[in-house]
Amino acid sequence: MLVTISPTAHAAILAAAAEVHPHEACGLLVGTGTHISTARPAANVHPEPARHFEIDPAALIAAHRAARAGGPQIIGYFHSHPNGLARPSATDAAMASGDGRVWAIAASGVVTMWCDAPSGFEPLSYAIKEG
Repeated sequence: MLVTISPTAHAAILAAAAEVHPHEACGLLVGTGTHISTARPAANVHPEPARHFEIDPAALIAAHRAARAGGPQIIGYFHSHPNGLARPSATDAAMASGDGRVWAIAASGVVTMWCDAPSGFEPLSYAIKEG
């Protein structure tokens, strides 16, 4: 599956990661189909934000309500690995739900995308494009 992401959403992921470094940034990926139009940063409410992330439940609830009201759908989530690699960690694998959503991971100025598949994370190809 090829995912597309708008230039502004891609830039927002990298900006969020830089802004909260050395903590983990996190947020929601919204759009339609396989196109991510917006990356919405959210507060990381995990008690150990330098090593883990938890998206603010209020942001999740608001995004789900907006989607039910006809707004953009939640395609997935993003977070950063401030001192790591742009690939899922063992903690990410333990937290995954296998729901098929996209996980974008930012590290060292790079963004990678992964499908949270029932069998584990699978790498995704993506292209930056308006749409």
